[in-house]
Amino acid sequence: MEDIKDEQRLFQRFSARFPVKIKDSRDEFGTKMFLRDASAEGVKVTSRERMFINDKISLSVKLPDGNEPLNINGRVVWIKSKEPNILWDVGLKFHQVSLMSMQRLFQFVTEEPQL
Repeated sequence: MEDIKDEQRLFQRFSARFPVKIKDSRDEFGTKMFLRDASAEGVKVTSRERMFINDKISLSVKLPDGNEPLNINGRVVWIKSKEPNILWDVGLKFHQVSLMSMQRLFQFVTEEPQL
């Protein structure tokens, strides 16, 4: 099933590992949420915070460029439990595709060596 989803993607997904926080929260970056991968249409985050399908989420992604965090707005489209009632993988679909934002994120992603 995963292969079929990948074939239907308009934009390629790339691995990205950056600390994030729910925008306007008082928590430090990465204490409850971490960006795992991204594409121009959405991102996958791992979260200690419980979310629900169709929740509207605003995230701030801390990038190593020292500039302001990258702000992402999206809607929860899928949730998978990693550790029941403790940790979840969450898929967010962006409200609007932002190629400029993804370019900023992509510049810090290193290609993983292929075996």
